[in-house]
Amino acid sequence: MGSNTIKLIDLFAGLGGIRLGFENVFKNLGYETECVMTSEIKPYAIKTLKHNFKHNFLAGDIFEISNEFIPDFDFLLGGFPCQPFSSSGKRQGFLDTRGTLFFEIERILREKKPYGFILENVEGLIKHDLEHKNDEIGRTLSTILHTLGSDLGYQVSWRVFDSIEFGLPQSRKRIFIVGAKDKKVDLNGNKPKFAKLGNILETGLDTIKSDFVDKLLSHFKIEDLYGKSIKDKRGGANNIHSWDIGIKGEVSKEQCLLLNKLFKERRKKQWATEIGIDWMDGMALTLDQISTFIDSPKQELSLMLSDLVTKGYLKFEYPKKLIKEQTPNGVKTYREYDVTKPKGYNIVTGKLSFEINKILDPNTIAPTLVATDVSRLAVADGKGLRRLTIREGLRLFGYPEWYEIPTKEYDAFDLLGNTVAIPVVEFVVSRIAEVMDKRFIDADNIHLELHQVH
Repeated sequence: MGSNTIKLIDLFAGLGGIRLGFENVFKNLGYETECVMTSEIKPYAIKTLKHNFKHNFLAGDIFEISNEFIPDFDFLLGGFPCQPFSSSGKRQGFLDTRGTLFFEIERILREKKPYGFILENVEGLIKHDLEHKNDEIGRTLSTILHTLGSDLGYQVSWRVFDSIEFGLPQSRKRIFIVGAKDKKVDLNGNKPKFAKLGNILETGLDTIKSDFVDKLLSHFKIEDLYGKSIKDKRGGANNIHSWDIGIKGEVSKEQCLLLNKLFKERRKKQWATEIGIDWMDGMALTLDQISTFIDSPKQELSLMLSDLVTKGYLKFEYPKKLIKEQTPNGVKTYREYDVTKPKGYNIVTGKLSFEINKILDPNTIAPTLVATDVSRLAVADGKGLRRLTIREGLRLFGYPEWYEIPTKEYDAFDLLGNTVAIPVVEFVVSRIAEVMDKRFIDADNIHLELHQVH
C-alpha cells in the first residue's frame, strides 16, 4: 500500500461498473490501478468485459478459484447476489455464511487480508430475514456486518444511495458496504444534483410500426402519452386501458365511462354484503346494481354491457365465493363460482401482453431499469414511439460514451438491469480515497524520513 499502484480484484463483475468508478477516481488522484483478477460467469458479460477492459486474469466461477490462485491485492470489489444465511439470529460469522456467495468474499478477505473492500447489493438486503418486524436491519445484513467487522477486523460503513441524487435520470436505490483496515469511511456528504430523462435521449431513430402503436397515436397526442402506463388495472389518471384505445374494438364515450366507473365500483364492500359473498377485489355486478351508479336507461345500459361482453372487455359470470378447505398442511382457501347467485358483469383483467406498457416522460426520470420490463418501455422520438436504446441504457447509469455492450439487445439490458450507477460508485470511492490517500502520504513520509536518516 505504499506504492503508487493500487491493485484490485473485481468479483461478480457484470459490466465492470464498480471497477470503472474505482479506476476513474484514483486515476484522477494520480494513482495507477491494476485489476489483477476479474470473476464473472455470464458469457455475454465476459464478452463485454473483454471488449472494454484489459485483464490480467479473467476467471470464471469464483467457487472454483482457490485462494492460492488469487494474486495479492489491495481492494476487493463485489456486487454480490443476495442469498439467505443460516444465522437464525445467532451471528456465528464465518460459519453462518457457508454455501452462500458472500462466503466467497469472506474466505478471500480472510486469506488475502487486503486493505479494504466495496460491496454493493439491492436495498432489500437491509430488511432481509427480519427477526422482529421493527428491527432496523435483518439477520442477513447483521451477519454480514458482524463477519466483516468483528470477525475479520475491518472498520465497516454502509449506506443506501439513490442514483437520482447523482445527476442520473433514474431512481435506483442500492446499498454499499465498505471497509478499511485502519479507519472507518464516512459515506455522508453527497450534494444532490438532479437531471431529466430528456438529457440522455437520442433523436431521429427508427420508431415502432405496429397496429398497437397506430391505435395509441390515433387516440392520443404524443405529449399526452408522457408518463402514461398501459394496463387493464387500476392506475389513476396516468393509466390507459385497452378500451381507451380500442384494442379489442372501438367503444363509445359512454361505454368508456361505464368501464372506468365499473372498474372502481366493483371493489366496494357494500356489493359483497348485497350479493352474499366474502369481499374480493373485483366482483361481478348485475345490471340492477350497475344501474345504481350509471345514469342511463336500463335497456340502453343492457345493450352497452352486452356489446362490451361481445368485444371482450367484460365477462358475464357468476360471483365467486370463498372456499376454505382443511388439508393435512393446514387450511387451503380458493374461489369458485357460486351458481346460486345471479350472474353479473366483470372487467376482463387478464395479463394482456401489450408491446408497450409505459411511455417515459422526458421531463422527469425513468423508473428503475429491470431487465424483464425494459423491452416494454417506450420513448417519444419525433412523431412516433420507440424503445430505449442500449446507449440510452448506459447513459442512465452514467457509463462513458466509449463503453460498449457488444451483445444482443436482450442480453445487454439484462446486464444493465443488474449493474451499478457509476457516479454513485465514484462518490463512494472518493470517500474511501480520503482514508487511503492519507495512508499513502504517511507511507511516503516514512520512506522519506528513513532515506534522510540513512
